[in-house]
Amino acid sequence: MTVLKTSMRNFLAHKGRMALSAIAVLLSVAFVCGTLVFTDTMNTTFDKLFQATSSDVQVSAEGSSDTGETTSRTGKPPVLPASVVGEVRGARGVRSAEGTVFSTAVTVIDADKDKLSPTSGAPTIVGSWNGNDARTMEITSGAAPKGPDQVMVDADTAGKHHLKLGDEIGVITAVGTHHARVSGIAAFKVTNPGAAIFYLDTKTAQQALLGRTGVYTDVNVMAAKGVTDAQLKKNVTAALGHGYKVQTAKEVADANQKDVQSFLNVMKYAMLGFAGIAFLVGIFLIINTFSMLVAQRTREIGLLRAIGSSRKQVNRSVLLEALLLGVLGSVLGVGAGVGIAIGLMELMGRIGMKLSTDDLTVAWTTPAIGLLLGVVVTVLAAYLPARRAGKVSPMAALRDAGAPADARAGAVRAVTGLLLTGAGGWCLYTAATADQAKTGSGWLGLGVVATLIGFVVIGPLLAAGLVRVLGAVILRVFGPVGRMAERNALRNPRRTGATGAALMIGLALVACLSVVGSSMVASATDQLDKTVGTDFIIQGEQEYNLIKPQMVQKIKDTPGLERVTEYKLLDASLTTPDGRVAKKETINAADATYVQDLRTKTVAGDLADAYKPDSMSVFEGFAKDHGIKLGSTVAVHFEGGRTAKLTVRAITSDEVVVDKGAMYVSIATAARYVPADRMPLDQLMFATAKDGQEAAAYKALKSALRDDPALTVRDQTDYKKALKDQIGQLLNMIYGLLALAIIVAVLGVVNTLALSVVERTREIGLMRAIGLSRRQLRRMIRLESVVIAVFGALLGLGLGMGWGATAQKLLALEGLNVLEIPWPTITGVFVGSAFVGLFAALIPAFRAGRMNVLNAIATE
Repeated sequence: MTVLKTSMRNFLAHKGRMALSAIAVLLSVAFVCGTLVFTDTMNTTFDKLFQATSSDVQVSAEGSSDTGETTSRTGKPPVLPASVVGEVRGARGVRSAEGTVFSTAVTVIDADKDKLSPTSGAPTIVGSWNGNDARTMEITSGAAPKGPDQVMVDADTAGKHHLKLGDEIGVITAVGTHHARVSGIAAFKVTNPGAAIFYLDTKTAQQALLGRTGVYTDVNVMAAKGVTDAQLKKNVTAALGHGYKVQTAKEVADANQKDVQSFLNVMKYAMLGFAGIAFLVGIFLIINTFSMLVAQRTREIGLLRAIGSSRKQVNRSVLLEALLLGVLGSVLGVGAGVGIAIGLMELMGRIGMKLSTDDLTVAWTTPAIGLLLGVVVTVLAAYLPARRAGKVSPMAALRDAGAPADARAGAVRAVTGLLLTGAGGWCLYTAATADQAKTGSGWLGLGVVATLIGFVVIGPLLAAGLVRVLGAVILRVFGPVGRMAERNALRNPRRTGATGAALMIGLALVACLSVVGSSMVASATDQLDKTVGTDFIIQGEQEYNLIKPQMVQKIKDTPGLERVTEYKLLDASLTTPDGRVAKKETINAADATYVQDLRTKTVAGDLADAYKPDSMSVFEGFAKDHGIKLGSTVAVHFEGGRTAKLTVRAITSDEVVVDKGAMYVSIATAARYVPADRMPLDQLMFATAKDGQEAAAYKALKSALRDDPALTVRDQTDYKKALKDQIGQLLNMIYGLLALAIIVAVLGVVNTLALSVVERTREIGLMRAIGLSRRQLRRMIRLESVVIAVFGALLGLGLGMGWGATAQKLLALEGLNVLEIPWPTITGVFVGSAFVGLFAALIPAFRAGRMNVLNAIATE
């Protein structure tokens, strides 16, 4: 009880000094809990949607996607004959069965030819209005579609795009473009997370999406009273026999949920990873806080030891303070986490993914994980300072405050840090000289961890050297005030090293990712310059936005073009000369002019020969694995078509970036073995302008593609910019998440300075008494903060660039050969670190300047 009272008294006595550490714990716990609540809420939303919209049993064509999306490269979903509906109705336990049609391989436009697709990445679905939809949606205005000139739209999409009854829309499919007017608007009875849904009547949907009547994509089956879904599935399967996919509502929902879960897991674990980085940075803050508090209370602890307190009691007292800090920060963090989750839901709503707070899900595990993490991390971080407090002897009561430095411990720390840093450097060297990316990535991971820990451990030694250099470069110009700031930073190298290390971690990751991102863009740009020999590249904005036949013709008819190349992807299985079967391979089929559009290096043969009849190329690695040489015959079984025996006329190099690992045939060869209705749509098209007509052809192509806004045309400059923008957006998102760790690190600088000011109260009073002005005092503290921040930035940026350069060596094994250091970014971060130091010193400097001189001198 005495230990608890002492801990409570000390905690409340230093509550101001504990506040920033509590905020660090709060932020870290809030990020973890917010991530968990947000992803759990999304799971709940999708669970409700999938359960509400599924029939008891669903029958689909064999080979259709488990999630029901249109994955066929032909742009048309697999279909069932209409006779299946009658066979299903005849099965035992069936209450009703209804054939339906839907597709996600569509683009929907308004009268101005603007896309009506979601901006969140959710699908656009066009389907037939059926009884199952009538069960899950409510028509809020107008009526269901009847006839080819009518379409119904979901309420969310209508609201977002300001659609009203009578407005014209166009549905672009592989069959053609179907025009209709809005006849009704329907709202989901559960939350729709963002899909845009359009309904046609069944006959119109068949014609618009499939090009023929008498077929369906699915059959929705409802069970008679007392019949379970599992029993119904068994009965329907027995009635139909093999060759169909029959799934219960739960199986369909699980398949859809699995698809969503894979995306959510990537996002969840990425965000938790950044929360872990923030926790790591917070550890330094907590260690510094308790180390300084223990040092300032040395005399007090000595008195406790003198009157009979044991080492264990002193140790336990400090750990109890940490426990109180951890509990307080974690409890507040859990509440803040729910707020963060709601904020994320609002943010997702702004980009088109609607999530209702009615589905807000806070599982009991979320606060439990938050509390456990926050408390455990805080107590572990305080363990070393608590252990140091337990070693304070009773004689310390007779000395001035401040624990004496342990020279032996400092020497051991320096040796350990040097060994770890050296081992990490060797791992990075091994990674950079590796022959395989997979092997090198393992060494890279070890090198990153070892050098990071090594720099943290060796921080005090580095601080002693670097701060002197920085002092000579930055501080000496400020005269005596600058020299005092330098000495204050050097007074406790361990503290300066720990504070700088907290900032180092976040900036090291920023520098590493900047180098990797810039190198990827530079390498890809270099490859484009070397390999791409065409003026324009036409492709869909998303992978599933294939180029429809009507658009192919428009592109070919564009004036000012010298040549146009089609490019398709076909699924196939290959039987190689060694007798092995390579399943699920992708064959790249293109026009013969593709050899002019993409200059691909070969290790044997001429790639132009691969476009001759019944010929193909393979890539170097595949040829080695299967004993293929020029003239070898490979049996290629095209999915949906026949088996072709093709002669290998060229072997392409693996040292490429564009089309790495591609196997080529001509479209004419593929067309001999794949029926026209099974031939995939174009994935890409390439166009080359006539000499001197590049600008006019570019403008004409853009005009031609106006009819399908899901397609884009880019020249090489556009393509490079798009690539740079994509990587830039990804990096900006990562930088935003890393900002949490940097904020915690800034709190660490603020806390260190604040506690340092308290520790030096008497000294500050004496300096003020002998003539130091308030302005000079504040400047001294600001300069000390700037030096600590710049010290951390130098370590972080140097370490991060080393990591990034090593990572680029591994990327070079995949063809990304250019190392580019983004000096503007690195310089900006370095300069920004100095401003961070100035910002962090504002409050501590202000408080120091307001000290009463006499009271400060009287402080013990």
